[in-house]
Amino acid sequence: MKIICIGLNYTDHAKEMGKPLPEKPLVFLKPDSSLLKNNKPFFIPLFSDNIHYEIEIVLRICKLGRSIADRFAHRYYDHITLGIDMTARDIQSSLSSAGMPWEISKSFDGAAPLGEFIPAKEAGDPGNISFRLEKNGKTVQKGNTGNLVFGFDHIISYVSHFFTLKTGDLIFTGTPSGVGPVHRNDRLTGYIGDRKLIDFLIK
Repeated sequence: MKIICIGLNYTDHAKEMGKPLPEKPLVFLKPDSSLLKNNKPFFIPLFSDNIHYEIEIVLRICKLGRSIADRFAHRYYDHITLGIDMTARDIQSSLSSAGMPWEISKSFDGAAPLGEFIPAKEAGDPGNISFRLEKNGKTVQKGNTGNLVFGFDHIISYVSHFFTLKTGDLIFTGTPSGVGPVHRNDRLTGYIGDRKLIDFLIK
């Protein structure tokens, strides 16, 4: 099972990070050991002093596919949820500044908390899904898939030309602006519309 992630896929997030918009989807991977399910607590690792949350819509691939055309891509996922791309920002910044790969800043154990899946149809129009993240009851991120730089279908098509997609693979589709640090005893809750799909504590 692969966890495929798309970076800088909302204009406002690219601006807050001081990065130009990518001309093609910016792809990186997380190992399955980064998954954190069933609202288990996230433990801040000892190797970082600056862990950030990044909430994202996550697609679950439902059948085998490769070199998928955009117009057929909607057939390859049937459930969605929210996930949080936990990022060791200090490590990422250091490696990025040195021109080195920064996967370890996003691929460590527990770095992909994953919410409850719902049928994609229940979320409504894929191009108009509103979602948000609350930290300790206060909204810190709000997004809508209408503002994606690269929409779901194009992401699926693009990555399928490099990786064969298999049933159960996950695609994190990008985060809106508002990313920020977590601290011990924080509580993160994520919603699609008014439906809570993820709720866990930072330890």
